[in-house]
Amino acid sequence: MTPDKLYDILTTYAASQGIRLNNDKPFVMDILAGLLTNETRYGYRSCPCRLAWGVKDKDADIVCPCVYRDPDIKEYGSCFCGLYVSVEWNEGKTERRHVPERRPKEKRVM
Repeated sequence: MTPDKLYDILTTYAASQGIRLNNDKPFVMDILAGLLTNETRYGYRSCPCRLAWGVKDKDADIVCPCVYRDPDIKEYGSCFCGLYVSVEWNEGKTERRHVPERRPKEKRVM
């Protein structure tokens, strides 16, 4: 899989969910490259913006799309890593604020 192919797949997927990929395509392509690197490294696409344990069961909450995506988008207009965003966020109708980490400390790699 290439980042370009993944971009096409996730663009369609995001639209089906009523959200979008961030309209900063170079930024998105970096995130997608990180997802694919983690897939090669661990066998699954863990969020490249977080440290993974490398054990799927321990990382299940951060396999993209992570379980925090929807609450992040609802509250901030963007997910933690900025890959997925609301339509309004992409259109500049939502203030772009820092999205805090929702993953509980006990699940994070220290």
